Amino acid sequence: MPVTADLTKLVDKAYQDKNLDELVDAPVAALAGVSDNDAKLLKDAFQITTIGDLGNNPYFRTAQAIVALAGTTK
Repeated sequence: MPVTADLTKLVDKAYQDKNLDELVDAPVAALAGVSDNDAKLLKDAFQITTIGDLGNNPYFRTAQAIVALAGTTK
């Protein structure tokens, strides 16, 4: 079953018409609020170049799990 979602506020305008599979392969700077400089820092620190890399990064996933288990939202 196809999944649809309104991502217009979550990604830059150039990526708003992309499907989820395309977004996984999109540069991390395609995320709203992530600048090209932010993307460079992510690449330098964690070898993250795509949205998929960011979502699958073990450090980010561990942090998300800790926050979820703690029941903390900010």
